Amino acid sequence: MVPKKCYCGSLKNFDECCEPFINKTKIAPTALELMRSRYSAYATHKVDYLLATTHIYQRGYYSKNEILKWATSNQWLQLEIINATENTVEFKAYFLDSNSQKQIHHELSTFKLENGSWFYVDGKFFN
Repeated sequence: MVPKKCYCGSLKNFDECCEPFINKTKIAPTALELMRSRYSAYATHKVDYLLATTHIYQRGYYSKNEILKWATSNQWLQLEIINATENTVEFKAYFLDSNSQKQIHHELSTFKLENGSWFYVDGKFFN
């Protein structure tokens, strides 16, 4: 079986890039790598990982069923990193919605490092 390239666009194979983070065999060492792995988790419908990597104070705002519905109703095409700092990542996620219409989700995400692990805190959305 030919290894699959990672969904995050890193050009690495999925099993060497984001999958170890999603499977919790490795911890994402940077906010950027966490962001990339979260995109891959949307593409592979790994809702538990998305919730686990959301900051504890923010998890109550998210529904497992709503995340799964969003992840599965879209076809994830590409992740484009616009800019990254130590604790922010600006990105565009390209996808086809449930009507097969091209969409772009443009966000500036904020992350927080706690006890050696990065967590998604929140995002500012652009039109």
